[in-house]
Amino acid sequence: MPTATLKIFLAYGDPKRLRTAELSNWTGKAVSGPRSEFEKVLEREESQGSGVYFLSGTDPETNKSAIYIGEAECIKDRIKSHLSRDFWNNITFFVSKDENLTKAHIKYLEGRLIHIARTTERAIVMNNQGSGAKLPESDREDMEVFLEKMQQILPVLGVEAFLDKSSSTVHSKQKKELLNCNIKGLTANGYLTPNGIVVLKGSQAVLEERASAQKWPSVLMQRNKLIEEGALVEKNGAYVFAKDVEFTSPSSAAATIHGGSANGLTAWVNKEGIQLKQLQNV
Repeated sequence: MPTATLKIFLAYGDPKRLRTAELSNWTGKAVSGPRSEFEKVLEREESQGSGVYFLSGTDPETNKSAIYIGEAECIKDRIKSHLSRDFWNNITFFVSKDENLTKAHIKYLEGRLIHIARTTERAIVMNNQGSGAKLPESDREDMEVFLEKMQQILPVLGVEAFLDKSSSTVHSKQKKELLNCNIKGLTANGYLTPNGIVVLKGSQAVLEERASAQKWPSVLMQRNKLIEEGALVEKNGAYVFAKDVEFTSPSSAAATIHGGSANGLTAWVNKEGIQLKQLQNV
């Protein structure tokens, strides 16, 4: 994406509370805030406009990030209907400062955003079904530009459901050093990210958990979840990663690979065998 100047206004001086975000030379504007300040968010004049909104939080059944994506001709009126949903703890919405977003425009954006979120698999999409709208070619191109700007702002506001794993993988392989984690003749490869570490598709993990896994139920839960989702599949006496998987830390990734507790700072090494601990000068 091209560089841009981002202007963030902290309504109460706290980055976790109500804030607005704008990009230079763009007609869009974002408003974001915690659920605890729901009324203050809806008191904003921007909430009376048409746009798209995001309710983000955690799915209580899986403990994974979750998001609901919606559109409305009046943000304020529509969002009130979501108070019965208890998974979300933050609300973010986008409107246009020139008031040129039509019903067809926002439905198009909603459909594209739902598709992107389901493709990236960074969060559980709570929508029951997709949406969308057909637009003339010129309008469609305008909305794709609007969408690109939204995707630049959303991570800054803490909404990461739309980050493209595939493009970040390419970038990271070019810019970051590949690491490997070995155990019992099995090898896993990965690279560090701002959020933790990505274990690459084709990496291997032990088939049976070690005794230490019983002392760390989170290891078993994480492995079992990946197996259940089909991200870890049994092949030739080992588990193999069927896709790239991002972990929150090198240790959580190493524990899944080793089948028990592991220190990621010593388990991950570069091609010269230098431990991550030394590479980071920890």
